Amino acid sequence: MVRTSDILIILVAILFPPAAAAILTGCSCDLLINILLTLLGYIPGHLHAFYLLYKRIKSEERFGEGNLRYVGNAEWAPIEGAYAPVHPHAHPGHAYGAPPQGTTTYGTA
Repeated sequence: MVRTSDILIILVAILFPPAAAAILTGCSCDLLINILLTLLGYIPGHLHAFYLLYKRIKSEERFGEGNLRYVGNAEWAPIEGAYAPVHPHAHPGHAYGAPPQGTTTYGTA
């Protein structure tokens, strides 16, 4: 889902792509790449800035909003301890792979 802050970054990317890359990635190699692409042609800088924004939005959908850190190469990862994947069939109080108490496993445990 696109938030208001994403719309503002899109507007910044339209006006000046390196500023959007700086907002998204900080002082990183992607910022330098975006500056060089913008100097080579205005459209390649736009495409790169929109690609960075797309990758960040996809990471937020995957890991949740606000718990991301930029790791380079247009990739975001969850902050340690902030993301715990939920097993779709997990029951509260049971460890993964351990059968519920009172269940016969027939030697498969």
